[in-house]
Amino acid sequence: MGFVAWSLMAWMALGFTGWIWVYHDGGRLGDVFSGAAWAGVSGFVQDLAGSGGANTPAFMKGAEWENALDLALETLQMSVLATAIAGIGALVTIPFAASNLTHGDLSRFGRVTGATVFGVTRLTYILTRAVPELVWALMIVFVLQAGVLAGAVALGIHNFGVLGRLGAEIVEDIDTRPVRALRSSGAGNVQIMFYGVLPQVLPQFITFLLYRWEVIIRTTAVVGFVAASGLGYQFRLDFAFFRYTDVALLLIVYIILVWMVDLASAGLRRLAQ
Repeated sequence: MGFVAWSLMAWMALGFTGWIWVYHDGGRLGDVFSGAAWAGVSGFVQDLAGSGGANTPAFMKGAEWENALDLALETLQMSVLATAIAGIGALVTIPFAASNLTHGDLSRFGRVTGATVFGVTRLTYILTRAVPELVWALMIVFVLQAGVLAGAVALGIHNFGVLGRLGAEIVEDIDTRPVRALRSSGAGNVQIMFYGVLPQVLPQFITFLLYRWEVIIRTTAVVGFVAASGLGYQFRLDFAFFRYTDVALLLIVYIILVWMVDLASAGLRRLAQ
């Protein structure tokens, strides 16, 4: 039996075990499809649409759209800054996280020194990506003033660990012949990095970076709850004060923003390849 078949069986077993646990914990699958549940869904959708409300829905007001677009711009700024922080941090550190450059056959370090540098850098990647963005944001707002910068730093730290791991694996798979040719001709470490490693790594690294931008733009709403900026913070306020038509407007703007980022990312990836 192949890997795919075993994976399917494991997935089915996990799903079955999960539902047994839910049932044992007092939950019932039938509650999801009950009339009361769907009545609640219907009522919430009507609230979002402003059905039966005395006031004009927020998505019918030009001033509300202008405010929502300003918040969308803040959210976009946060995502771009976070992507830049993560990308630059990863690009600087991935030579120290690739086994072939630290303690492999392309290393200029000593065996022990290279292994130590490799282990510390990889451990840093693990720690930064193991802590969710929301937890980073909760800690960072105690250091930085709440706003776009605090949210961007929280997102950047988490995604630094993700991009660093991916970038290091790209470096470990490079063609070593250009690097060996440069080294045999007397090139230094910096020259080897710029002329032997980066030309092979950058196209795929930029592709991963753009994919992470798509992930980051979807996470900014959650981080904004804590960082007090962008669409996420306004979501929190509007939900707290039961302004459901305002929530609907923010959802519309957020979906448009994510769609535009996806289109931009796809176009940039085609240029990078």
